[in-house]
Amino acid sequence: MARPYDELLARFAEIRDLQAAQSLAAWDQEVSMPAGGAPARAWTLAALAGAVHQRSTDARLATLAERLWRGRARLGRVPRRQVELARRAVRKARRIPLDLARELALAESRGLETWREARRRRDWAAFAPALEHMLALKRRAARLAVRAEGPTPGSRAPLYDALLDDFEPGMTSARLDDLLGELRDFTVPLLKQVVAARVSVDLAPLVGRFDVEAQRAFAREVVVGMGIDLQRGRMDLSTHPFCSGLAPDDVRMTGRFDARDLRGGLFGVVHEAGHGLYEQGLDPARARQPAGGAVSMAIHESQSRLWENLVARSRPFWVHWLPRLRRQHPRLRRVSVDGIWRAANAVQPSFIRVEADELTYNLHILLRYEIERDLIEGRQSVRDLPQRWNDGMRRLLGLTPRHDAEGVLQDIHWAMGSFGYFPTYSLGNLYAAQFMQAARRDLRGLDARIAQGRLAPLREWLRERIHRHDQLESAEQLVRRVTGRPLSVDAFADHLRARVAAVYGL
Repeated sequence: MARPYDELLARFAEIRDLQAAQSLAAWDQEVSMPAGGAPARAWTLAALAGAVHQRSTDARLATLAERLWRGRARLGRVPRRQVELARRAVRKARRIPLDLARELALAESRGLETWREARRRRDWAAFAPALEHMLALKRRAARLAVRAEGPTPGSRAPLYDALLDDFEPGMTSARLDDLLGELRDFTVPLLKQVVAARVSVDLAPLVGRFDVEAQRAFAREVVVGMGIDLQRGRMDLSTHPFCSGLAPDDVRMTGRFDARDLRGGLFGVVHEAGHGLYEQGLDPARARQPAGGAVSMAIHESQSRLWENLVARSRPFWVHWLPRLRRQHPRLRRVSVDGIWRAANAVQPSFIRVEADELTYNLHILLRYEIERDLIEGRQSVRDLPQRWNDGMRRLLGLTPRHDAEGVLQDIHWAMGSFGYFPTYSLGNLYAAQFMQAARRDLRGLDARIAQGRLAPLREWLRERIHRHDQLESAEQLVRRVTGRPLSVDAFADHLRARVAAVYGL
């Protein structure tokens, strides 16, 4: 008979295998499934969600987790963490009844298809009923989670915190309010300084007419240079770029390209490849265990934002890569390193989050965070959402969307039920800046290596200090170990001020 700990791992391995099948079916829905396959795929995903839920809530698994947790003093550090995470996962799963788990999976799959068509038609009214249904399900799940945690002294725990915990364990909306408030308080005045300076940045190096296949070829060259192993991963096209890690040896990344603008395609693919490097750097031996996988979505986003903004938008990066870009696009033969670097860092408030410059990006996240928090807490109606969105865009960025596809319909997250995900992008920016600061401290001459096209030292530093540890630490423990201090806005603010000053002479 298997020992309790071994039995726990064996049962969890089966859950991980089913979750990989879920990810594969979802990836296919986004990348290669024919449009007519959507109804059947919704039922397939619901069946898989039901199978995962049944195994995650199994009475024997719950008994094993609780029994091992009571005896944790006898376990070593890694087994103790495995048991802690398994117990947490089982407890979270047991809060949700099977019918709700299946209904959520159906709503996510159907909502995705409804959103895709509504976005194409720029028709908010076509998507609103699907979002209403999703919100009802997510509020129900959040209420069950809050009830399971018991009463909170002094006040009711925010429903939103229960959903946030799915993506960023331990984070709360109160802490987010502080961090995002600090981001807003230094971003808005800095943006006003840029606007007041009236300095024009020439965007011609990155905006014009660019062959899409040449863009894809260059992006592939860059991600291979970053260290992505395409024998253990692949790159495809999708409506909304994403990365799906089925396992460290099977990582799926996607992008989208615009024949009139290099920025979205290139920086979007680098972003997803940052996620891909994290997935490929995880420990394969733990992939099917409770401690396998990324620490949190914010740590995951830190890896993509680090490569996208702190590497690919840096001047040293273009010293090496501009000559290679010229080979794909001969019209750039007269463009200088300084010219393309400045174009890559131009501050220009825009409608689309994934194409936003580094300075204004967090204002996009602040808008989405405030809206989705109020939706979950019942302070915002779906009917009035486009108006709330447009008012927020005017307030934060001075822009009014011309239609809902560049406004409230632009992101995929709410269609998929990912309430609590958006804040992890801004948290990822903060983590990324602290990690890069630590990397510069540990890797002498890092910029010179990047200018030579030598990206392996940074990749291996990240792999050694972050990727290979999977979930053996919490996000807060990890950032303290790697950087020597807790998460804060400071490193990111210093980075942005320096970059804006260099580009705009402020």
